[in-house]
Amino acid sequence: MDERRALDLLAANLDAAGDDAAVVGSQVLTTDMLHERTDFPAGTTRYTAGWRAVGASLSDVAAMGAEATAAVAAYAAPSFDEAELDAFVRGARDVCEAVDGAYVGGDLDRHDEFTVATTALGETPAPVRRSGARPGDALCVTGTLGRSGAALRLFRDGDTEAANDLFRFTPRVADGVALRGRATAMMDSSDGLARSIHQLAAASGCGFAVSAGRLPVDSAVEKVARDATERRELSTFFGEDFELVCTVPPAVVDEAKAACPTTLTQVGEARPADAGVTLDGDPLPDRGYTHGDDG
Repeated sequence: MDERRALDLLAANLDAAGDDAAVVGSQVLTTDMLHERTDFPAGTTRYTAGWRAVGASLSDVAAMGAEATAAVAAYAAPSFDEAELDAFVRGARDVCEAVDGAYVGGDLDRHDEFTVATTALGETPAPVRRSGARPGDALCVTGTLGRSGAALRLFRDGDTEAANDLFRFTPRVADGVALRGRATAMMDSSDGLARSIHQLAAASGCGFAVSAGRLPVDSAVEKVARDATERRELSTFFGEDFELVCTVPPAVVDEAKAACPTTLTQVGEARPADAGVTLDGDPLPDRGYTHGDDG
């Protein structure tokens, strides 16, 4: 059973599953697990690892339109190095402070591979789910696409300073709150833009028409991509960018753009389900990041 089938099984058996976070009363709760082999390339600092691991869970909070409350992390490694552990905690604390949340601790364990499990808590009176998109809605994304894919290329090339900088993304909590009440559906792009759009389509029972020329590709991608094919791969399919992908009624697009502290870009429109998911008129493959792959 692959990851997607496993997630479908959980969603079918757990009423709270199926969105970026579980809704419990007015709170949202989410958890993630990251591993050194698949999630932290050689050269990733422990500070970046703390920031990124906790940030991944905070991104799920953002995708529900919730304010960030707190986060914890379970840290496991073959041995405990004082400098590394201190750097990890500083990264975790700093990313929480960046979104007005609090890092409140966690757990320690020994493991043969550096592994982090994080949990984040948020608060919202009206969570935004994946299932509200309707034909005619504008499809929008926050920020830029391809940062993590570009970072991986830089890690491989030995430019670890620039790579670490790109890996420390800002969770879009403020944008999620701004989009609450305006977006009809929303999720984060941790699995890649293409897969996220397909997931929104499945949850909402609609299709999407996407324009490649509208995609806000990060400048770092332009620097590392060897050709147009790699540019599209990094910005559309790679994943792990943690931007918000949302749908907004046409009449509200300008208002939503003005309300978001991060640039909000319309990249397409929702269509009837039988139109499928397309990019410039051609079918957009349902392909993206899968947890457990080596990347």
